[in-house]
Amino acid sequence: MKLFIAAALLALIALLLLWLASRRQQETGLPAGRVIYSDTSGWGKVEKPLFDMQLGLTGRPDYLVTRPEGIIPVEYKSRPAPQSPYDGHIFQLAVYCLLVEKTTGKRPPYGIIRYSNRSFAIDYTPELEDALMDLLAEVRRMERKRTMDRSHDNPALCAGCGYRSTCDQSLAD
Repeated sequence: MKLFIAAALLALIALLLLWLASRRQQETGLPAGRVIYSDTSGWGKVEKPLFDMQLGLTGRPDYLVTRPEGIIPVEYKSRPAPQSPYDGHIFQLAVYCLLVEKTTGKRPPYGIIRYSNRSFAIDYTPELEDALMDLLAEVRRMERKRTMDRSHDNPALCAGCGYRSTCDQSLAD
């Protein structure tokens, strides 16, 4: 009888631990699967960035998770979710999808943007990849210009810009 009670108690503890692990996984916003890459020091050693020499792209997704459908990049944002993901966040995730494909030879079907209170699965479609390639081409054209005009009227963006000290169009004080 003692053996039965001990076995039942161990089974109950195992179920509790599984439930806690599942709950913790849901809180992180990570999809079920094995985390194979992490750019957060809380999970251990920070991995090398993903790199594609041909495109001249480097990126560090917060997580890469192996799932039956492929390797899924996950980008974590600490702020609450907007109604829909910001374009910049979608393109950041698209870069990670592209880098996963270039470095592993396997195209991710989607990536995930995780805000503090909500996640968005973003399909990595040929249309998104084409838009990304157009954006990269535009960035490269802009890099070749000697001067670049400010593209906004938002002082907060200027305040956080790394070029603020040398920009003659800065809106920041």
